[in-house]
Amino acid sequence: MLAARGQALRRLGARTLATTVESIPLPKGFESRTPPYEKLINNLTKVKRVLNNQPLTLAEKILYAHLVNPEELPSTTSQIRGQQYLKLNPDRVAMQDASAQMALLQFMTCGMPSTAVPGSIHCDHLIVGKSGAESDLKSSIATNKEVFDFLQSCGEKYGIQFWGPGSGIIHQIVLENFSVPGLMMLGTDSHTPNAGGLGAIAIGVGGADAVDALTGTPWELKAPKVLGVKLTGTLNGWTSPKDIITHLAGLLTVRGGTGYIVEYFGEGVETLSCTGMATVCNMGAEIGATTSTFPMQDAHYRYLQATGRGPIAEVAKMVNSKYGYMTADEGAEYDQIVEIDLNTLEPSVNGPFTPDLSTPISQLGDTTIKNGWPETVSAGLIGSCTNSSYQDMSRAASIIRQAEDAGLKPKIPFFVTPGSEQIRATIERDGLISTFERNGAVVLANACGPCIGQWDRGDNAPKDTNVIFTSFNRNFRARNDGNRDTMNFLTSPDIVTAMIYSGDMSFNPLTDSVKLPNGGEFRFKPPTGDELPDEGFIAGRKEFYPELEPKPKPEVQVNVSPDSDRLQLLTPFEKWNGEELKTNVLVKVEGKCTTDHISAAGVWLKYKGHLENISNNTLIGAQNKETGEVNRVYDFNGDAYGIPELMIKWKEEHRPWCVVAEHNYGEGSAREHAALSPKFLGGQMILVKSFARIHETNLKKQGMLPLTFADESDYDRVSSCDLLETVGLKELIEKRGDNGGSLTVKVTKRNGETFEIQTKHTMSEDQVDFFVAGSAINFIGASKSA
Repeated sequence: MLAARGQALRRLGARTLATTVESIPLPKGFESRTPPYEKLINNLTKVKRVLNNQPLTLAEKILYAHLVNPEELPSTTSQIRGQQYLKLNPDRVAMQDASAQMALLQFMTCGMPSTAVPGSIHCDHLIVGKSGAESDLKSSIATNKEVFDFLQSCGEKYGIQFWGPGSGIIHQIVLENFSVPGLMMLGTDSHTPNAGGLGAIAIGVGGADAVDALTGTPWELKAPKVLGVKLTGTLNGWTSPKDIITHLAGLLTVRGGTGYIVEYFGEGVETLSCTGMATVCNMGAEIGATTSTFPMQDAHYRYLQATGRGPIAEVAKMVNSKYGYMTADEGAEYDQIVEIDLNTLEPSVNGPFTPDLSTPISQLGDTTIKNGWPETVSAGLIGSCTNSSYQDMSRAASIIRQAEDAGLKPKIPFFVTPGSEQIRATIERDGLISTFERNGAVVLANACGPCIGQWDRGDNAPKDTNVIFTSFNRNFRARNDGNRDTMNFLTSPDIVTAMIYSGDMSFNPLTDSVKLPNGGEFRFKPPTGDELPDEGFIAGRKEFYPELEPKPKPEVQVNVSPDSDRLQLLTPFEKWNGEELKTNVLVKVEGKCTTDHISAAGVWLKYKGHLENISNNTLIGAQNKETGEVNRVYDFNGDAYGIPELMIKWKEEHRPWCVVAEHNYGEGSAREHAALSPKFLGGQMILVKSFARIHETNLKKQGMLPLTFADESDYDRVSSCDLLETVGLKELIEKRGDNGGSLTVKVTKRNGETFEIQTKHTMSEDQVDFFVAGSAINFIGASKSA
C-alpha cells in the first residue's frame, strides 16, 4: 500500500538528540573502523538547531551528521529533500578491482601522498568462474597479474587496504569488516548499499566521486527524498529476505526509487537477520534508489559480535541508546510509504532481462506458457554479493540434504559462489561445502564470477534462448554469459536450489512434488538455516587477509608500461572553450539502455584500466531507434558503422556529437566508463527522457552535459545527424547553474528546418566547475596543487 507524504509514523524508543554530547572514545584497535560518533552527534545537534528540532528519519540523521557545513541548511526538511545539494564528508571508500583501476589512475593525477579517509581495494570482478575455485583462481591471477600488481602497489603507496584475488566479494567483505550503524561510505559499485543492512548509509558512485572522498574534497549529493517501507509480520516457510526486495521491485519498477533513500521500519524489521537486511539493501539498486538502510537492531549487535567487532558493537549500542542516532525520530515523516506484510509474502521470481518483472512462484508456470518462455531451466547458481551469507548457504544445504536423503540428484548444472574467505572457510568446516560438492555442485572462487559476466560455460554453452535461475541481483541481456538470449530469473537461493531437482519452469516447491528414481514422489519441506554459525566464524587462509592498518609507503613505485594494453595513464580532458555546444546526434537510442549497453562488461573488463581500449565498446549494446539495429549507425553519406567506429571517425573530423535516448538512461552498474568513454571519444552532451542517478552524476564528473527533455514528445522530433545547439549555456555557467534549471536547445534538421526545444538540467555550482574545468578530476587536481 502506498501513502503520500504527511503521514507521521511514531517510533517506539526513538529519542531526540541531547543538547550536549559527552566524549565518545573510539575503541582501541578499531579506530579506523569506527565512525567518529562524537563528531557526528555534535554535527547533528547543530542540524537540529537549524531545523528547530524537526523530527528526522534515520537516513536524514546519518546524511546530515556528515555535512561539511550544517549551518547552511534551510530551516525545514521540505526545503531540503529533493532540492538541496548536500556537501558531505564520507567516513570510508571501498573500490572493486574493475573500477578501482580508473579511480586510482584519477587519484594519482591529484599528487597526494595518501588518502584522506580509510579506503580498501577488493579484487573480485576479474575472476572467471568455470571449473572450480582452485583452477579458476590460478588462471585468473595469471591472466590479470599486471592489473593486480598495479592495484597492490597503489595500495602500498597510498596506505589503502588491498584485498587480493580470492579474498571475497567487496560487499560481503565490507559487511564483515567495515559496515557499522551510523557510518557513511562510498563504494565504486552500484551494490554498495549492501552495507545498509548493518545500518550504514552506503552509496554506489563512480571513480571520480570516490576520488572526492579519497582527497578530502566535500562530496556532493542532491538530498534524496525518503521512501519508508513498513514491514509487518514474520517471514515463514519458503519466503526469505530476497522476496522482500523482489516484491518491492515489482511494485516500484526500476525507476520507482530514483531520487529516494529507502528506509525500512516496523515490527517486521526485528525479525530479520543482519545478512538478510543486507540482501534487501543490496538489490535496492535495482529500483534506482540512492541507497537503502535499516535502523539499528539486536541482529546488528549479534553480527558485529560474531564478526570480531564486539567493541564497536558496544559503542554503537551506547550511542543509539543515549542519542537515538541510529533510529528515526518519533513523528518522522516520509515522502512515500510502502507496506509489506511478511506473513502473506510469497516467494517471487523476477525476470527475464529486467529485475522488476516480478512473478509470484505460484504463477510462474502459467506466466511461462503465456509468454512463450522456455519451459526447462539450463542451470542454477547461488551465492554472489546478494545471497552468500551463512544463513543463505545453510538454508540451501538443508534443501540439498532433503533431496539427498530421498535419493534425488540435480537435473541441471549447479554452481555455488561463497561471498568471502570467511564464509567459505566456515561453511567448509561445518560440512556445507562437502554437501554441495557430493551432490554435483561446482563451488567457485570467492568472487563475483557469473553474476557480472565472468562465467565461462564451456564448449557446451547454449547458443540460443535458454533459462537460468540465480540468486543474483541483476539480469540484463548478455550480462551473465555473454549470450543475449540467456534469460536470467532472479530469486532466492532456496528457490534456485529446489529448482535444480526439477528443471521445470512450472515447478513450485511450495506445493509440487518431484519424481523419485523408484517411481515415487518427493515433496520438499521448507528450508531451515542458522542466522550465524553455532561455532562462530573462522577466518580461513591467512594469505587472503591484508594488513589491518596499512601506512603509506611513498617509496613504492607505481609503474604503468606505455606498451600495456591493460593500463594507461590518463591525459586530462580539454577545458570548456566558453562557447555554446554544437553537436550532431550520433545515435538515437530506443528502449532500455543500461550501463551494460553503454560500456559492456564480460570480456571488456580486462580493459578497465585502459581508457582508449575499453572505449571501443561504447554503446555496442544500444539499439538504433530509426533502424532497429544494435550497434549500427549511419554517417551523413549513408555509410554504416559500428557506434564506437563512427564516434572515432567524428572525433578525428573534430565533429562533437551527442546521444539522444529514452527513460532511465544509464540504469545499472556504477560504471563510470559509460561516461568516460563517450567523453574520450568526443561526446559533449547526452539528451534523454530521464537518467539513472549514478550515471547522470558520472557524466557531470567527466565534463559532459546531461539534459532531459522538458516535453518527452520532443524525443520523436529529433533524428540522427541533426545538429543540436545549446542556447543559454553561457548564462547557465555565469549563474553557476542557478538559471531555473532549464536550457534551450536549437535543432537543425538535415533539410535545413530549425526549431527550438526546452530541456532541463540539474547542474549544481560544483558541477558547473567540473564542466568548465573539463572534468571533476581536473578541478580537484588544480585545487590541490594551488
